[in-house]
Amino acid sequence: MRIVVDFDKCKSNALCMAEAPEVFEVREDNFLYILNENPGEELRPLVEEAIRACPTRAISILD
Repeated sequence: MRIVVDFDKCKSNALCMAEAPEVFEVREDNFLYILNENPGEELRPLVEEAIRACPTRAISILD
């Protein structure tokens, strides 16, 4: 799976980071960073929760 973020939509509110800190991080510069663009399948449930938590729907998965 590959994580895709539409950075034009992203507001860096860190809700994704709360759900999947192994994959997403909002740093002190208030920008979202994808720590692992191709996480293993074991992280899929956390990534899916991060997608649901995103209020701007900026995150998606490509299989």
